Amino acid sequence: MAESNFVDYVKIYCRSGKGGRGSMHLRHVKYNPNGGPDGGDGGNGGSVILRGNHNYWTLLHLKYQRHVKAEHGGNGGKDKCHGTNGKDAYIDVPCGTVVYNAETGKYVCDVTYDGQEVVLLKGGRGGLGNFQFRSATNQAPRFAQPGEPMQEMTVIMELKLLADVGLVGFPNAGKSTLVSSLSNARPKIANYPFTTMEPSLGIVGYHDNKSFVMADIPGIIEGAAEGKGLGLRFLRHIERNSLLLFMVPGDTDDIKKEYDILLNELRKFNPEMLDKHRVLAITKCDLLDEELITMLREDLTSKMSLQEGKSIPIVFISAVAQTGLNELKDVLWKELNSESNKLQEITAEDTLVHRDKDMSVFAREMLDEDVDGGDFADDEDFDEEIEELEDYEIEDIED
Repeated sequence: MAESNFVDYVKIYCRSGKGGRGSMHLRHVKYNPNGGPDGGDGGNGGSVILRGNHNYWTLLHLKYQRHVKAEHGGNGGKDKCHGTNGKDAYIDVPCGTVVYNAETGKYVCDVTYDGQEVVLLKGGRGGLGNFQFRSATNQAPRFAQPGEPMQEMTVIMELKLLADVGLVGFPNAGKSTLVSSLSNARPKIANYPFTTMEPSLGIVGYHDNKSFVMADIPGIIEGAAEGKGLGLRFLRHIERNSLLLFMVPGDTDDIKKEYDILLNELRKFNPEMLDKHRVLAITKCDLLDEELITMLREDLTSKMSLQEGKSIPIVFISAVAQTGLNELKDVLWKELNSESNKLQEITAEDTLVHRDKDMSVFAREMLDEDVDGGDFADDEDFDEEIEELEDYEIEDIED
């Protein structure tokens, strides 16, 4: 697919169906003038349901689907006729989609596996007809229930790619080259910063038909948390990864300093990402001789162990020269299947907590989408929404 076809951020207005009203009808026919109440119940309104679909890998199919509406329930009729139930509206999304309320920034739900169904907005219940209210003391009730009202909400859907290994590094660190060398993925590769403008996935083959998924994201730089470079927008794609592969070029003046900068940017974005297992890969080692590699290995091993309190696997590789790649795959596979990493994944499944959106950052992300020609470019009231979001305060929730 073309690069512009990667969409990981959409805004959609959703509305469930309202319940049908119950019927107030008294049966009065020939030879049965006192037939009594026979008003039927109203039908239930349709719900808006999210459904995980592994056939999708972006939100492109929802980019121009601005409104999703479920059917209203039908009204009840005479002769105890039940109103028709409104059809549910299904929204197929790729696995890893997270939904936020576009007005408050509150986390709503997420879809993590194929076939999972999450009710985003429940349809209104149909009202009862007067037949349901008959009794010995009220044999001809002349009232019926109205249907429950519909629910509506404007939501932001974010895609967080599901992968085993996430690549973290500065621009031109060799991330895309590594992915193209280890898998059949063909990301754009060029000799200038920010060549990668969108995340990409590659399936890395291992021994005995085993494999794992590697996610490549655009490079981050110092100050990305303040919006420099491409900011931290794409870091959400490695939030679900169980292992982070830090990549630093071997010709860097201070490898440890560059690693610390990357680590600090992750800390600013989400401190919980520091709990993930990490591997450090020194790239472009075809520019280094054996003596220098040995010296760097000893120096980095001592520094990493001293600061982190535990040893971080360090691998020297060159994707161009095809050196060190087998060793890297062995290290990644070992870390992915280590007992501590498996235990961490099991714990994370039960305690995974999605943070609510900071409204000032949320407004800026939406504005960036507008500048990039995204979903919000044709919203007539978008400027007003941005002003409201930027002026948003906690008191608004209480009101």
